[in-house]
Amino acid sequence: MSSNKVGFISLGCPKALVDSERILTQLKIDGYEIVPTYEDAEIVVVNTCGFIDSAKRESLDAISEAISENGRVIVTGCMGKGSDAQTIKALSPKILSVTGPAAYEEVVGAVHQYVPHTPSHDPLCDLVPPQGVKLTPRHYAYLKISEGCNHRCSFCIIPDLRGDLVSRPIAEVMEEAQRLVRAGVRELLVISQDTSAYGVDIKYRTGFWNGRPLKTRMQELCEALGEFGVWVRLHYVYPYPHVDAIIPLMAQGHILPYLDIPFQHGSPTVLAQMKRPAAAEKSLDRIEAWRKICPDLSLRSTFIVGFPGETEEDFNLLLDFLSEAQLDRVGCFQFSPVEGAKASALPNQVPDEEKQERWNRFMAVQQQISRTKLQDKVGQTIEILIDEVDGQDAIGRSTADAPEIDGRVFLDNASDLNPGDLVKAQITAADDYDLWAGG
Repeated sequence: MSSNKVGFISLGCPKALVDSERILTQLKIDGYEIVPTYEDAEIVVVNTCGFIDSAKRESLDAISEAISENGRVIVTGCMGKGSDAQTIKALSPKILSVTGPAAYEEVVGAVHQYVPHTPSHDPLCDLVPPQGVKLTPRHYAYLKISEGCNHRCSFCIIPDLRGDLVSRPIAEVMEEAQRLVRAGVRELLVISQDTSAYGVDIKYRTGFWNGRPLKTRMQELCEALGEFGVWVRLHYVYPYPHVDAIIPLMAQGHILPYLDIPFQHGSPTVLAQMKRPAAAEKSLDRIEAWRKICPDLSLRSTFIVGFPGETEEDFNLLLDFLSEAQLDRVGCFQFSPVEGAKASALPNQVPDEEKQERWNRFMAVQQQISRTKLQDKVGQTIEILIDEVDGQDAIGRSTADAPEIDGRVFLDNASDLNPGDLVKAQITAADDYDLWAGG
């Protein structure tokens, strides 16, 4: 066996996916071959997720499988810090290295240590594309603009895992975006832990890209990304007042009329216990103002039910918020204690059966909202980005839908289409979450 073959397992959120892409790119540059099976790999890297207990279980299962199937394992990611790291190290002596998130150099260094080799590049086979190794389809890519977070939400351990906010230089971000677009990417998904806070840690320092000055700030970043002529989608945006300046860019078609905002709850009491940086009332006012400027705006959000101390009154306030906000896409999670999160030690923990009952009621309300909103689209002609083509059928997404987490658009008689195509089609039918379109 050639000893330059590495297996790779990537778990967790898009931010972790970008970490995996960066490690894989460097390994490829260093002459390693990434292989899809345990049998062919000389070593296996597992990039873990440690955000909630279910994610930790998935990560531990993946590590155990890699140990069983291969026997030489490097572990990195969010479970690679604190007590979780000790748990991982105790699993097996076959675990060769454990590092935390974004530990690119350490992971690559460990691969070099345990799988040393003299690179023998074939220039026709080993060339790394300018955009690096990507784990997403060719037509869309995640663009991570910062690492870490300055908030201290009581249910979250991300700052413990990834540290405080560190913004990437805007020239570096723009250069990466340009490489991706030149490589054929049709959609840039802007991600971070707090996209709204981009640049605050470096006082919105001015950088230079293509000879022009650009402030390291969300508005200037969006303006510049909008010049590429591709879809630009914003994720993880806190509803700060300065987000208002982005909405006209959406109304003018520079970036997608889409915001992913983690509101988390609608009760002031629960939001205070969560230590969230925005009040529900101000958020509703802001949503109303945004829609006046950009009527096509699509809003996605996530919420937590069963947070410690959440009363029936609090939960009803959340349902009221949901009904008034009329959000387009919504995810809901039952509160899950996480070691190290302050909320895990709060009194008045909500029983599991009550969490489930509230989750069911929440989803029923949102399902009706989603059904109504999608039915309103029937008869409209919308732009669709094609993700998959299978014979005569194609699956795509509208501007209101991010990959993996939102809805889809199904098209028939689409054999002439390819992934990455942008087409316009009339919506002919809808259900609770997805759309159907014809030519």
